[in-house]
Amino acid sequence: MHDDRNLVEARLERVLRERIRPAVHPVTAPLAVEVWTAPGEPVPVAEGLAAPTRPIAAGTPWGAPWGTSWFKVTGEVPAAWAGRTVEAVLDLGFTPRTPGFQCEGLVYEPDGTPVKGLHPRNAHVRVGAPAAGGERVHWHVEAASNPDLEADGVPFRPTPLGDPATAGDAPLYVLGEMRLAVFDETVWDLVMDLEVLGELMAELPVDGARRWEILRAVGRALDAVDLQDVNGTAPAARDRLADVLAAPAAPAAHRVSAVGHAHIDSAWLWPLRETVRKVARTAANMTRLLDDEPDFVFAMSQAQQFAWLKEHRPEVYARVTKAVADGRFVPAGGMWVESDTNMPGSEAMARQFAYGKRFFLDEFGVESDEVWLPDTFGFAAGLPQIIRAAGARRLLTQKISWSRTNSFPHHTFDWEGIDGTRIFTHFPPVDTYNCEMTGAQLAHAARNFKEKGTARHSLAPAGYGDGGGGTTREMVAKAARMRSLEGAPRVRWETPADFFARAEAEYPDRPVWVGELYLELHRATLTSQAQTKRGNRRSEALLAEAELWAATAAVRAGHPYPYDDLDRLWKTVLLHQFHDILPGSSIAWVHREARATYARVAAELEDLIGGAQRALAGDGPGGGELVFNAAPHARGGVPAGGAAARAGAAGSVVQDVAPVALDGGGYVLDNGLLRVEIDPRGLVVSAYDRVADREAIAPGGAANLLQLHPDFPNQWDAWDVDAFYRNTGSDLTEVTELGVAGSAVRVVRTFGDSRVSQSLTVPADVRRLDIDTEVDWHEREKFLKLAFPLDVKADRYASETQFGHVHRPTHQNTSWEWAKFEACNHRFVHLDEPGWGVAVVNDATYGHDVTRAVRTGADAGTTTTVRASLLRAPRYPDPETDQGVHRFHHALVPGATIGDAVREGYRANLPERTVTGTAARVAPLVTVAEDAVVASAVKLADDRGGDLVVRLYEAHGGRVRTSVRFAEGFDAARAAYVDLLERPLPEAKPAVAADGAVVLALRPFQMVTLRVPRA
Repeated sequence: MHDDRNLVEARLERVLRERIRPAVHPVTAPLAVEVWTAPGEPVPVAEGLAAPTRPIAAGTPWGAPWGTSWFKVTGEVPAAWAGRTVEAVLDLGFTPRTPGFQCEGLVYEPDGTPVKGLHPRNAHVRVGAPAAGGERVHWHVEAASNPDLEADGVPFRPTPLGDPATAGDAPLYVLGEMRLAVFDETVWDLVMDLEVLGELMAELPVDGARRWEILRAVGRALDAVDLQDVNGTAPAARDRLADVLAAPAAPAAHRVSAVGHAHIDSAWLWPLRETVRKVARTAANMTRLLDDEPDFVFAMSQAQQFAWLKEHRPEVYARVTKAVADGRFVPAGGMWVESDTNMPGSEAMARQFAYGKRFFLDEFGVESDEVWLPDTFGFAAGLPQIIRAAGARRLLTQKISWSRTNSFPHHTFDWEGIDGTRIFTHFPPVDTYNCEMTGAQLAHAARNFKEKGTARHSLAPAGYGDGGGGTTREMVAKAARMRSLEGAPRVRWETPADFFARAEAEYPDRPVWVGELYLELHRATLTSQAQTKRGNRRSEALLAEAELWAATAAVRAGHPYPYDDLDRLWKTVLLHQFHDILPGSSIAWVHREARATYARVAAELEDLIGGAQRALAGDGPGGGELVFNAAPHARGGVPAGGAAARAGAAGSVVQDVAPVALDGGGYVLDNGLLRVEIDPRGLVVSAYDRVADREAIAPGGAANLLQLHPDFPNQWDAWDVDAFYRNTGSDLTEVTELGVAGSAVRVVRTFGDSRVSQSLTVPADVRRLDIDTEVDWHEREKFLKLAFPLDVKADRYASETQFGHVHRPTHQNTSWEWAKFEACNHRFVHLDEPGWGVAVVNDATYGHDVTRAVRTGADAGTTTTVRASLLRAPRYPDPETDQGVHRFHHALVPGATIGDAVREGYRANLPERTVTGTAARVAPLVTVAEDAVVASAVKLADDRGGDLVVRLYEAHGGRVRTSVRFAEGFDAARAAYVDLLERPLPEAKPAVAADGAVVLALRPFQMVTLRVPRA
């Protein structure tokens, strides 16, 4: 037989496009449309419904960027349509682009009841099935004219549309037709039949019989279609496809668990306020689809989005609540938002789960066993322990499939974190969180699945996401046809919990991946939008202080504990850790609002801290200065978590040594422990550890070296830094000003359109060089680094992560190591040789790189260079990214052990505070005997019962036995281990020594939470 595949396939494509799909709505009638445009921001629903409208015709431009227009749509079902299925097709002016990135709307009844959302793949509203004829139609559509930032088809082009201040007011859309239509379900079913078979056929091997069987059946079906009477001949066409659609899947076929899904970015190419509406549109659609499709199951993550629904669209929330109770609308993931997991600190990551899971429990009585993070940009090695401590044990993501260098070897495996905790993990081999249930996508999932022969189940998140939209009736129909279809995977709708139970049971001897799940892409998210990152780090530190001092003041002075304020502020900070806000990959509007929000959060937390400290310090005549130390280590005579009078805090005010000018230029800072030499260029050419008799700076090298690189990645400007950026760059060695300001050496440089001023100081009593940097940044598409070339031979280095640190190689032996050319740290990076090390500490940066080189000549030693990433200047999606003034603090700590690095990291981020009062001291609520055990949280229990909650972890990476003493008034004998939701754990209670101290024996990086009741 002749090979006519191309002929039949081309015929199928055209006939579907030009004849069969248009026949789904064979008869239409116009609707009357009127419009009112809201001035400025969206208005309450009642105001939009009552607003005066004017007629508007199809073809009329509407919708300024970020505007809201209320369309009133009215009409009557023709009497001749009685007994037929009727729906309205409401075209707001949709473009061919995917849902969520353009205009969209929510349909309301005249009384304000939400009906369903509208987007380009879901623009219908059912009127009657069947209709009686003569029904009046009256709806209102709240339409959002959200700009499409890539409407011209060119990705990543700088655009002013990301902020109302720069977007202008020209209309973005042209109103399409709004019509009533007869819905021919038989023709629609024929479309689904042909699409499923056509998509499947294209994926099957050419030399296989099944492909040809489908091809011939499709050809016969097309022969049966009268192109002038599609509706009349559609049943005959379907009959000719019945046999190939009835052929069952092979017994060994891959199994796909379809889960309805709409990954909704809580902010990205739209602001937070628009996400509130996106969630309402999507949830309205999904609850309606659940009513129509009995097999369908939908999962939605992010407790914050449920909370928005509850607050802003209670009618939709009521429908969601009922569907949750029915077990078909699944609250997934158990987190407040789908956060970044690299940069959030230990406590913030823990609270993502505590707040998310508690919301689902309180609202629905549901506890998620799985973590649902399909789009997060890599996963920190401390996360498995946090997941387990939250009462979950499974993780789903597909983002690692985006890695550009190495293909991850597993789709189903156990992931082991830094403390040894293992989490059952699944990467959907469909490689998307926006699966449309196409034959190509499902065939890819089956082919791609790396566990073939040992497992056969995978999950497919099905629905339009990012900007929302969710699953469509077409996706459900395709899944139904592939429940058992020869040549295709077997597809069934089921909950994430059901999938995980099947997948875990079938694969008991799973492979194990140890350490971070590093995404070989989007590395620049560790640096972009530096003020957002500073706001996050500062907020985390202030929240820790506020809880500590509020708890101490409540216990010691009867000061009211600010439960409601802390709850609200934590939720605000957690929201801004969403994986497109904290990473710096959102539009200008989002980051402008984030900066303002962080400023408000800081002001409120400063008030809470100040009030608690004043209550503790006492008020009255003859007061002195009281020094408060929120860090988890004693310093300057002030205990960790306590306060001492200035006179009793010996050395608590650390004086910096005075600079000494050098002949020929430059300065020396020498405190007898550390001698730092700064040359005439303002560079640190020596940091000599007098205690160890050792130089920290590599021979011929210079630290405090600012390096500037071109930074124009191939795509994803705010997200990516490509390896070739390192090929070119310049050292900023020209100095504009070098001098002394008090006890600091002051260095000023200008370059391009920017200016840097630095203060370098050495405290009198420690081996530490402090560097405070202010950058007035006005570069474009540049990358600024701060380099420290160190005379250390280290095969690996440590970066702080949640509840510990992770080791990474300094070499590039393999492609896996080479790909980690930019990585994340929290407060410190540490590298060492046996017996001596160096730490680089920061107060607000995350991105860094570490490289090594062997010096030439007689020395032939190794230089290991640590570079902190300070600033970038990408132009998409925010064309003004990072323009303006930024401040950074770094410290170089020669001779540092890993314990010193931990201590100095906390010191830099939790500076001491001085308050005037009458108290001589404030005793800590908690005292830990060993420095290796760190208290990351000291607070009162969230249930407001008055118990003390303390979270501790082993920070040095070794086993430790320690005692923990609690303030008088707490009953240590009744202390209990609890989870992150502060619920008792089943394991034995902690041991209590004869002196009343709780005794802990911790493994490396183990984290525990203790709850201690009042005596």
